Amino acid sequence: MDFQKIQSVYFIGAGGIGMSALIRYFHSRGIAVAGYDRTPSALTEQLIREGAGLHFTDDVRLIPSGFMSPEKTLVIYTPAVPESHAELTYFRTRGYEVLKRSQALGLITRSERGLCIAGTHGKTTASSMTAWLLHSSPVGCNAFLGGILKNTDSNLILSEYSDLTVIEADEYDRSFHQLSPYMAVITYVDPDHLDIYDTAAAYRQSFEQFTSLIQPGGVLVMKYGLHMTPRLRSGVKLFTYSATNGKADFHAKNIRIGNGEIFFDWVGPYAQIANVQLGVPVKINIENAIAAIALAWLNGVSADEIRAAMKSFAGVARRFDICLKKENLVLIDDYAHHPEELKNSILSVKELYAGRKVTGIFQPHLYTRTRDFAEGFAESLSLLDELILLDIYPAREEPIPGVTSRLVFERVTIADKTLCSKAQLPERIAAGTYEVVLMLGAGDIDRLVEPIKKILEKK
Repeated sequence: MDFQKIQSVYFIGAGGIGMSALIRYFHSRGIAVAGYDRTPSALTEQLIREGAGLHFTDDVRLIPSGFMSPEKTLVIYTPAVPESHAELTYFRTRGYEVLKRSQALGLITRSERGLCIAGTHGKTTASSMTAWLLHSSPVGCNAFLGGILKNTDSNLILSEYSDLTVIEADEYDRSFHQLSPYMAVITYVDPDHLDIYDTAAAYRQSFEQFTSLIQPGGVLVMKYGLHMTPRLRSGVKLFTYSATNGKADFHAKNIRIGNGEIFFDWVGPYAQIANVQLGVPVKINIENAIAAIALAWLNGVSADEIRAAMKSFAGVARRFDICLKKENLVLIDDYAHHPEELKNSILSVKELYAGRKVTGIFQPHLYTRTRDFAEGFAESLSLLDELILLDIYPAREEPIPGVTSRLVFERVTIADKTLCSKAQLPERIAAGTYEVVLMLGAGDIDRLVEPIKKILEKK
């Protein structure tokens, strides 16, 4: 299909954070957008207000008439949609160009200079930081992000002059193999998505394959100490980064944490930037910032521009998002859904609010992930002072016999722990006493944040 001839784009699985960025991209170009998602959400409501024609029942009769021409309509779907989906089947059997989200993103960015951030953890924050650093400077950028950047209230940034495009490179379903990076970052390669990859070795090899896609003359910035072997093409430069390890090409020194603020000096192979202040003062963000600053610096953003942008970076919705902050009560919402992410999030909270009781409310995401990492989840959740464990959010999966939240619950070693349904949670919160509440998970736990916030505000 000639992209210049596209008059309409139809999205199946329109409510996902990655799909919504594509909806906004095509709509910004004057192209009609519509589609289906399984359930309404705050994001789908916003897309509808912006002009997207969305519906929530899988019914071919609901496809708008303006999307009935195979020659003029592109169809984009997310891999989370089942193959039996009626609308997807309709388009496939009638000659439409049907692309996965990753394929469409690869086509859009192939003619541009892609700055692709991949990894098990940290990629949303690191890519959002990178986008904000570039967007705040004369260098500029486009960006397709996996979260809502609070500074812009969007997951899409468009530039009228820059050909740099920041992309959060998703490893699920090997989606990131569709990209052709100019520069890339790899944050972590801790095993995940074993329903797709089967083994930790295959997962790691997928990242090695990703490194082979970096364009000749490009750059790979890789977390120091990763157990993987990059497969770099001719002329691709390799740099390493770390929060604190001075052996890495990019690292931090002179870190100062106190009074709710974090400062550090950024150190690169040929330059240093003193007194960088984190706009979101969480210890794990030092590491994310080192990588983001490296990409910005490599693309010509000045030291003063970097300092100003890092200080003004407001964070990403659902990434260590402080929703309520009173003298004696704090509520934080975090997307953490992998054992290592949980560990980092919980330890960051305990350091930030040392000496205060930390209550975690965790919703496991996927039956397969819960089964594969039950021991790791239990070990991380045992760092809490109190745990409220919700039922598993299934997302795209059917139940697996014997796999429930109890699989994790029975392995958690702290005494103060409770199994709770979503329906029971408001009553459970109303009856308890709290100092710091940390809501964790990648499912629909975010829809409980506002109700829980209102209950806590009354305490």
